[in-house]
Amino acid sequence: MAHRFPALIAAPPAAQGRLWLTGARLFDGTGGAVRDGAAVLVEDGLIRRVGDASEPCPDGARLLDVGQRTLMPGLTDAHTHAAGRLPETLRGAEQALPGTRAHFLQADLREYLRRGVTTIRVTGSQGLAPQEARQAMRYGAFRGPRLLTCGKIISATAPGGRFYGDMYREADGPDDMRRAVREQIRAGADFIKVMTTGARSNELEDPDPLQLTGSELSAVADEVHRMGFMLSAHAEGLAGCEAAIASGADTVEHGMFLHQRPDLLEAMAAGGQVLVPTLSGYYWMAGLGDAIGESGAQRAPEMPPVLVQLADHNLEQGAASMRAARDAGVKIALGSDVNHGTALEIRRMIHHGLTPAQALVAATRTAAEALALGDHIGTIEEGKLADLLIVDGDPLGEPELLGDKHRIWLVLQLGVPVAGRALEQDAAEGRPWVLSASG
Repeated sequence: MAHRFPALIAAPPAAQGRLWLTGARLFDGTGGAVRDGAAVLVEDGLIRRVGDASEPCPDGARLLDVGQRTLMPGLTDAHTHAAGRLPETLRGAEQALPGTRAHFLQADLREYLRRGVTTIRVTGSQGLAPQEARQAMRYGAFRGPRLLTCGKIISATAPGGRFYGDMYREADGPDDMRRAVREQIRAGADFIKVMTTGARSNELEDPDPLQLTGSELSAVADEVHRMGFMLSAHAEGLAGCEAAIASGADTVEHGMFLHQRPDLLEAMAAGGQVLVPTLSGYYWMAGLGDAIGESGAQRAPEMPPVLVQLADHNLEQGAASMRAARDAGVKIALGSDVNHGTALEIRRMIHHGLTPAQALVAATRTAAEALALGDHIGTIEEGKLADLLIVDGDPLGEPELLGDKHRIWLVLQLGVPVAGRALEQDAAEGRPWVLSASG
């Protein structure tokens, strides 16, 4: 039996009826060339057929001529920490109440959808916040992206447990590790994440040595895969990368020194394991804001100098590892590691060596495969879910357009128009969103 993803079970209602999207430039996410004059038939939330704009509108379908805009799969961010950050309050101002953070998380999720990101994988958040938000979306409170969560990150007892609030489930010994995996599945996890090394984002952890014993990591990997789930491994130092790859981790998060070990990249390629490079996380730690490349960028670091220097080194090494992984045939999935950084991560991946097509495939097909959702999303093919993005312009020639909300024309989720300039323009003009009826 296929894995029962809580994220799929929690999907909002799909569109009913048939929709004919025609007159499109089609980037289907498979890696093939962009196709002019395409059309796509959506029926009851699924892609039923990829056809040609010269064909007549199918019987009973509503027609939407997209005007030679680019039609592409909705974007997927395979490494986020969506949690709903509370703003800083002035001394003496009213402090946030316990439930306020949930409203900020809802706002974050709405914004992902507005930016064309239709699926996110939350690789660590606070407590049950992702599950609660997902349940609210399921029952109609608001629209946001499909949300996969690891529950709590499984870690050995380590300084990170002091730094990251209710994000970790610390465990020690094989039995406790196995129990921690079961707890996350019980809490509604779609996948499991384990810290094979410490985190570079706090000053007390050393991200180089292996944080777990071999028997502890084996217990985690065995339990995760025995239950039919995917294993995501936070791995920074080479010892953690080697252990994660040997244990069969499905995705290696960060892996910034892998270019120094071609044998590990060869093993990943042979095993179909996916690298999630997370370049934007290094940019953030280095205080580089929205810069593309470090040259001439203005810095506003929020971290101690030792961590800023480490971020600079990690960015250089991580970019080299991304290029080496590509050359070795390793699958690369986009993961931004920052809030609303998907479009920026695409541009940074391009700046640091990927072609625009490779970066967009990393944000669509390969990201979906990294989540074990390749049968459902990530490409525009018959039978896939109709999570679609229509943009003004050519994202291969102008990848920066994906970061401009004015050029996000329409976002469809399971065939339902849910966000984009087209909807906002109609709302501003007092018109309901009406599609032309065929015949």
